[in-house]
Amino acid sequence: MPNIVLFSGSSHQDLSQRVAERLGLELGKVVTKKFSNQETSVEIGESVRGEDVYIIQSGCGEINDNLMELLIMINACKIASSSRVTAVIPCFPYARQDKKDKSRAPISAKLVANMLSVAGADHIITMDLHASQIQGFFDIPVDNLYAEPAVLQWIKENILEWRNCIIVSPDAGGAKRVTSIADRLNVEFALIHKERKKANEVDRMVLVGDVKDRIAILVDDMADTCGTVCHAADKLVSAGATKVYAILTHGIFSGPAISRINNASFEAVVVTNTIPQDEKMKNCPKIQVIDISMILAEAIRRTHNGESVSYLFSHVPL
Repeated sequence: MPNIVLFSGSSHQDLSQRVAERLGLELGKVVTKKFSNQETSVEIGESVRGEDVYIIQSGCGEINDNLMELLIMINACKIASSSRVTAVIPCFPYARQDKKDKSRAPISAKLVANMLSVAGADHIITMDLHASQIQGFFDIPVDNLYAEPAVLQWIKENILEWRNCIIVSPDAGGAKRVTSIADRLNVEFALIHKERKKANEVDRMVLVGDVKDRIAILVDDMADTCGTVCHAADKLVSAGATKVYAILTHGIFSGPAISRINNASFEAVVVTNTIPQDEKMKNCPKIQVIDISMILAEAIRRTHNGESVSYLFSHVPL
């Protein structure tokens, strides 16, 4: 592939390496370090003049440092005369702060969008945005890829009785995602309605739908402290589900998440590798990972060649 350069930020080297291997490319030379006063320093180690640059950086770990590093890398490539800079952000940072849910609340997702645009990004590739309207916060093209085809493939390959399953959304917001998966598997779906008093804490849950004597599969776009999904799992078991799986695109797993999963009644908690999971898998045997690097790699290849990306919304690249 001529005129393409792939750089990796420091947030998720493993994913970047997999994407590069899939595309048959070497990762570009870049040195990211911190000065002693904690300022981020980025040195691009090769010419990017006239090149199509892709920078892979996920919103995880030290989120603010990684975001700043991405902005600096975009700007460094932009002012070094690259023809186009695409930010590949598997897990979009601040995606949950996307509306004014109370007075004087910031809309930080819009701020991040502005920062990326001002830094010089020409195109964004991301995955399973918390709210797809975030695409409208940008004035540049955004490709929001879905983990859904990979999830469907995992369900069919790893859950033997998947025809007797029911897909469950742990909150009303994920209803659309769940109905889409349920339709494509030709099974039923259920919803759990929750009421929050304050962020990261769930108060009361109501199950809508019949899960008795079925395998329940909880599907959501992200799990942070896992309060919601663990609550939901207990609710499903008490409602008569035979087994409970959780499938989540972004496994953030902060704070008490790992101990909650270990104590909850899950068969498996399946996440994609938009966020590095190696450490968490050591501490929690229930966590399994779906590799989505081929979806990102194919999106990069198609974007670079000027082809349509919509094939990836319903298929896993071979």
